[in-house]
Amino acid sequence: MPSPKNVLFITADQWRGDTLGVLGHPLIQTPNLDGLAQSGVTFRNHWTQATPCGPARASLLTSMYLMNHRVVNNGSPLDRRFTNLAWEARKAGHEPTLFGYTDIAADPRDRDRNDPDLKTYEGVLPGMVSAVSLTESEKPWLASLKALGYGSLTPETVYLPAAASPGREATFAPARYRAEHSNTAFLCGELLKWLSVREEEPWFAHLSLLRPHPPWVAPSPYHSMYSPEDVPPPVRGSSAANEAAQHLLLQTLHELVRTESFYRTGTGTVAEASEQEVLQARATYYGLMTEVDHHLGRIFDYLKASGQWERTLVVFTSDHGEMLGDHYLFGKSGYFDSAFHIPLIIHHPDAPSRHGTQIEAFTETIDTAPTILEWLGVDVPQQFDGLALTPFLESGAPERWRDAVHFEFDFREIASLQPMILERFGLYPDQCTLCVLRDSRYKYVHFTALPPLLFDLQEDPGEFHNLAESPEAQLLVARYAQKMLSWMLNHRDRTLANISYESGTPLFWTGPRF
Repeated sequence: MPSPKNVLFITADQWRGDTLGVLGHPLIQTPNLDGLAQSGVTFRNHWTQATPCGPARASLLTSMYLMNHRVVNNGSPLDRRFTNLAWEARKAGHEPTLFGYTDIAADPRDRDRNDPDLKTYEGVLPGMVSAVSLTESEKPWLASLKALGYGSLTPETVYLPAAASPGREATFAPARYRAEHSNTAFLCGELLKWLSVREEEPWFAHLSLLRPHPPWVAPSPYHSMYSPEDVPPPVRGSSAANEAAQHLLLQTLHELVRTESFYRTGTGTVAEASEQEVLQARATYYGLMTEVDHHLGRIFDYLKASGQWERTLVVFTSDHGEMLGDHYLFGKSGYFDSAFHIPLIIHHPDAPSRHGTQIEAFTETIDTAPTILEWLGVDVPQQFDGLALTPFLESGAPERWRDAVHFEFDFREIASLQPMILERFGLYPDQCTLCVLRDSRYKYVHFTALPPLLFDLQEDPGEFHNLAESPEAQLLVARYAQKMLSWMLNHRDRTLANISYESGTPLFWTGPRF
């Protein structure tokens, strides 16, 4: 009887794609993820399809571009007609089990308006069961802290620092809980308990960690692990005002993105934050990453000690990146690379000859679900836009592969910002969209109803100089607009399009899109 196949699918929220020791980061310490890379394959040029969390995770879990799944913002419902990774994995006999959150809002059709599922954007992906739900309320973790003697903390007070640190920036102060009691430690501990009684049966666990997502407060010793004097500086121009001249959307983000969204004691906008404040925030962010790495090491060690490592597909990735002060922004709003470039490391136990390999080819978050399904022996649905990464994991580059990536950002936010957007931009919700085509040389940003952007990444890797308005670049702009149109046409819904009854016998065509 063959050994059971397991899946450990890990997401660490808001983890930048350039921030791993194995990728040559000059400061970050991620020894356990570096070790995972040595026993797997690392994808250096991996990209999410959308931000923020809800749209990004919809793409990750349905293998669809935002233009197809239409989860445009946090709180936008996922159409129930779509299949997803969890439903498909069940065909292999697995019950995908969640530790954390998936940020999938429920389809409201055929539900009463009083249904509790319609009052949150943090629903569980259909087809997945929740072992521990750690949404923004964080009740299971807060209950554990209360049992440990921390008192009755709330989602707001738990992230207040233990005490101010005179002479230091706001994010330096340590958290009020000990490192072994953090939400990362708690969730990884719950997963380990769940795994401990399943050593002889197949399992599928989705570990969805909050960190290094804000609020940026880290427990000791991670709060002081990195000095702001040592961290790489943000990629940004001489002033926020100079950068804001690039595009009206960037100017608006500079006015709207506030530091208190990233640490409880922040004040003012990120664009106004001092250089030292930004550098300390970067140092704290790195500390949270090393904390995540430590606890992932606990899980990896357990799988090896229990003899499960060689029958477990381990996937480490993120939903989206983090600006971290680049272009005078925190968060993931906009169109810059820092918000969309994410990590991907896959431990494929059946192909040890490929372990330690690093892939430079463009890969996308929509490729994750088909890769997991192929490992489980499940056919990839026609709905999926992504391509399985199996050839990279087992043998090398496939014969045909993409030469660019595409990602989208929808800034309608009808619950909060739409009145301001209508007044400032003159745009209705469906006009508040942008789409990016990025290859190895150029990056083209197409807005539905605002001027486009074009960057020469070879000459301008920091994305400072917009060429789209230059007379000399108009043919290039037209060429990339045409390429984007062709991409959109190629990725229209094909669920029934490749079925024909014309011959009198049903014909079904399946295969890649290109």
